[in-house]
Amino acid sequence: MQQTYRGSCHCGRVSFELDGEVKYAIECNCSICRRKGALWHGTADASLRILSGESELTLYRFNTMTAKHYSCRHCGISPFSRPRLDPSVWVVNIRCLEGVDLASLPVHGFDGEHWEDAARALRGGSQTT
Repeated sequence: MQQTYRGSCHCGRVSFELDGEVKYAIECNCSICRRKGALWHGTADASLRILSGESELTLYRFNTMTAKHYSCRHCGISPFSRPRLDPSVWVVNIRCLEGVDLASLPVHGFDGEHWEDAARALRGGSQTT
């Protein structure tokens, strides 16, 4: 069932809403996601609204500089990112959402440690760019 979830960083300076249905989580094992311990939910650009604190976000990019990893400059929590796989969408850190029972969600892995192979598999074997 589609609903509106509220989320925030730890200190609350960054708050947002997500429209959608969170049925599962994605756990990526790339170097940054593994260290963050984030569980992700992908969503369309129009489904995420930053309500407050956009100016409090800091941006981190690495490697191909395609993905955009946003964190609160005060508490360091990463509530959402623009993923390298498709920078036109958002991935929201489910751990930042209110009212989501993480224990009830199946967790699907994404082998970000071997990103090129994992992306190719998701795209049905086509070449990645």
